[in-house]
Amino acid sequence: MQTYHILWADDEIDLLKPHILFLEKKGYQVTPVNNGHEAVEMCEKNYYDLIFLDENMPGLSGLEALAEIKTLRPNLPVVMITKSEEEHIMEDAIGAKISDYLIKPVNPNQILLSIKKILDKKRLVTEKTNLSYQQDFRNISLAFSETLDFEGWVEIYKKLTFWELEIENTENQSMKTVLEAQKSEANVNFAKFIEQHYQDWLEEDAPPQDAPLLSHQLLQKWVFPRLSEKQEKPLFFILIDNLRYDQWKILEPLLTEYFNVSEEKIYCSILPTTTAFARNAIFAGLLPSDIAEYYPDHWTDDNEEGGKNLYEADFLKFQMEDLGLEKIKSSYHKILKNQQGKELVDKFSHLLANKLNVLVYNFVDMLSHARTDTAFVRELAPDEAAYRSVTKSWFLHSPLWDMLRKIAEQGASLIITTDHGTIRTQRPYKIIGDRNTNTNLRYKQGKNLNYNPKNVFVAKNPDDFFLPKQNLSSTYVFATEDYFFAYPNNYNHYVKYYKDTFQHGGVSMEEMIIPFIELEPKK
Repeated sequence: MQTYHILWADDEIDLLKPHILFLEKKGYQVTPVNNGHEAVEMCEKNYYDLIFLDENMPGLSGLEALAEIKTLRPNLPVVMITKSEEEHIMEDAIGAKISDYLIKPVNPNQILLSIKKILDKKRLVTEKTNLSYQQDFRNISLAFSETLDFEGWVEIYKKLTFWELEIENTENQSMKTVLEAQKSEANVNFAKFIEQHYQDWLEEDAPPQDAPLLSHQLLQKWVFPRLSEKQEKPLFFILIDNLRYDQWKILEPLLTEYFNVSEEKIYCSILPTTTAFARNAIFAGLLPSDIAEYYPDHWTDDNEEGGKNLYEADFLKFQMEDLGLEKIKSSYHKILKNQQGKELVDKFSHLLANKLNVLVYNFVDMLSHARTDTAFVRELAPDEAAYRSVTKSWFLHSPLWDMLRKIAEQGASLIITTDHGTIRTQRPYKIIGDRNTNTNLRYKQGKNLNYNPKNVFVAKNPDDFFLPKQNLSSTYVFATEDYFFAYPNNYNHYVKYYKDTFQHGGVSMEEMIIPFIELEPKK
C-alpha cells in the first residue's frame, strides 16, 4: 500500500493528537503545524499528498493560506475545516478549488472518509469496477445464447458501452482486453441476428411486431408528431454525422448543465450504414430504392460522379408535403465548416420564427476521415477512448456548443441524433470486383463480386433489401464485425493504410444501434 504524506494546519493542533494517531495507525504520515504561515512554508519545502487546513487561524487565515498554497501547488488537494457555517466562507473555499469541506467538530472516521475519497478514490473505483464487471461478464455472455430481439441487443450494447467507459476511468485498465474480447464476441452474434431478421424488418405491409424503428421512419414516427402550427417554441432537430452511442454518453454530462434528458431512444440504421444511404433515407422518409425510383434526378449511383447528399433539404420538403405538413415553417442547414457554424449562431434569432429547424453537423464524419488520411490525427486518436476525447474537445470549442446554449436560453425543445455510427476496423477481408465496384471499405456493390461468403452479410437480390441496382446482376456485400474489404492488388500497402481506422457502411452494433435523444431546457 502506498504511504501518503498529509500536512495538517490548525491553531489547536495539540487537541487533534488522537485524530493524528488514528491516521498514523492507518498507515498515513501526518505532519502537524499550528498556523497558516508555517503551512505555506512547509509546502514550499516539501511535497504532500493532501492538506487539512483550518479556516479560522490567527495571523494568516485558512483562506489566505489556501490562496498562497494553490499558487505554489495548484494541483495539491486541500480540505478546508471550519467551525463556521457561513455561506460566503463555503463559497470562497469552493471557488478556490478545495477538494472537500468539513464542519467542526470532526471525528476520525470523517477525516478518514475524506482522505479515501480524495487519495484512494482511483484505487477503490478500480477495484469496485473490475469486480462489478466480472460479475456482469457472465450475464452478458449468457445473453448471447438467448433468443434476443433488437431491444435485447440494445441493452447488451448499452451495458458494454457502460463498462467500456467505466473501465476507461480505472487506473491500470486491467479488464480492458477482456471487455474488448467480449465486445467482439457480441458483434459476431449481432451480425448473425441482423442476417436472420433485417430483411423482415423492411416489409412495409406486415413488419414483425418487434421490428425496430428504421432510418426512413424516423422523422414521421418520432419528430413530426411534435409539430403543430400552434406550438409556442421551435423544435431543433440536430443530426451529428457519425455520432456513436459511446460518443453521446461522453457529451451527455456537458448538456445536462443546460438540458434535462427527457428520453433516450434507440433506432436502427439501414444498410449500408453510410451517410449517402442512411441520411437520405431519414430526410426522404423512403428506403434507397424508392428514392432512386421516385426522385431519379436526386439519386447518384455509386459509380457516378457527384455527391449523394446534395438534396437533403429537398427530401425534407418533399416528405413534409407528402404528410400534409407543408404549412409548418421549417429550415434546413448543413454545417460543413466552422465558419458556417459561427454564421448560423449569429443568425440564431431568425431560426426562432420556425416551428422546425433541422441542423446537420458534419464534424465527426470529417474527423473519422481525417484520422484515416492524416498520420497526425491518427496518432492523436489511436483508439476509441482517444477518439471520444477528441470528439468532446471539438464539441466544447465548436459553434454547435454555442448553438445549444442559445437553444437552452430560449427554452426551445431539442433532439440530437445521428444517421449511423462507425467501427474501428482491424481485420482485412479479400474481395475482387470490376472497375465499377464502389470504394467503401465496409460494403461493396457490383456484379461478379468474388469473396469468401464467411463473415459477410450478402444481399444477392438488392430488391429484397430496397437497394438500388446499377445493373440486373448487382449484389451488395456488407462487412461484419471489425473486417474491412481489401483488394488483392497492392494488398499489404492497402491493409497497412486502412487497418485501425474508423469506417462505416457495414454490420456492427457501433454502426447500426443509433442514439435519438430528446432534451428539454432547464430554464
